[in-house]
Amino acid sequence: MKTYKIAVIVGSLRKESFNLKTAKALMQLAPESLDLELVSIAGLPMFNEDLEGNPPKEWEVLREKIRNVDGLLFLTPEYNRSVPGVLKNAIDVGSRPYGKNSWDGKPAAVVSVSIGNISGFGANHHLRQSLTFVNVPTMAQPEAYIGGAAALFDDKGELNNDSTKDFLKNFMLAFEKWVHTNA
Repeated sequence: MKTYKIAVIVGSLRKESFNLKTAKALMQLAPESLDLELVSIAGLPMFNEDLEGNPPKEWEVLREKIRNVDGLLFLTPEYNRSVPGVLKNAIDVGSRPYGKNSWDGKPAAVVSVSIGNISGFGANHHLRQSLTFVNVPTMAQPEAYIGGAAALFDDKGELNNDSTKDFLKNFMLAFEKWVHTNA
């Protein structure tokens, strides 16, 4: 099977982010045909169309990285029942300038991770709504809402819950099929 380059985009900037820990676990559990790379959105200047004539270097770097991958894996916490501003900003930056949408047609999956029981449901669906508009076909099943994240990792940041590991491994197998079908 072909190897697919996948950008992993984490919507939390916190050093000990459960989303980042989950992203790293997903990368370890992924099938060999998925070559996953964390793409940082930290330090990405806020989108301002006035800057488009001379865009910040960070915008161009993000756009180029997204253009050069076969698929996308998003991880998001939930802030006030939506996605963090930094993640929405990255989507806005990558979708511009008009007519040069870097996200266009890239198959994706969304994982929301939260310490709460609702598991980032609102953020997951808000992100899906934005991805629909930028023409990112997003895997519908299985859905991935990871709740109670504070209890899933050991003091070294390693995933220590076997049922969550099994779920995430199966999620990545489904994502592999999704990318293979849609890339």
